[in-house]
Amino acid sequence: MSAPVLILPGIGNSGPLHWQSLWERVHPEFVRVQQRDWDRPVCEEWVATLEAAVKQAGPQAILVAHSLGCLTVAHWASGPHSPAAAALLVAVPDPNGPNCPKGITGYSLTPTQLLPFPSTVVISADDPYGSAEHAERLARAWGSRVVHIGECGHINADSGLGEWREGYDLLEQLRA
Repeated sequence: MSAPVLILPGIGNSGPLHWQSLWERVHPEFVRVQQRDWDRPVCEEWVATLEAAVKQAGPQAILVAHSLGCLTVAHWASGPHSPAAAALLVAVPDPNGPNCPKGITGYSLTPTQLLPFPSTVVISADDPYGSAEHAERLARAWGSRVVHIGECGHINADSGLGEWREGYDLLEQLRA
């Protein structure tokens, strides 16, 4: 049996054409972590919801986070938490950047400790929500492998990636 996969969208959730949603359609065993409020995230709440999901999934869980979901993983991993096996962190945003949506609470200081599991950070050269340099700095601090995929915007449905095979291959590497 393969490791459980937890999907962690960012602000607004991931719509039906987002690669996270498409992966879930193809792999119904993948579980989306359901936040109480997708539009006004509170870090403490999102972290608690993630902790409950990881605790239920077990220590072999692999986290697949997009955007603010990546920062949620960093906050979760910086405190007491249930073990997880790995994380794929896609389009890490800058919570203090000029394009950060208003209405998020508790994310202004991003933890920079090493993550206690293998991780890969996927970076787009033209992400409007966080520069490649910002994502690289965090990836180094977290001890993450870095994968640059060129100019793909925020690596979301608007990027036109469809099921994003390259990203799924990165997930499979973490699952191996």
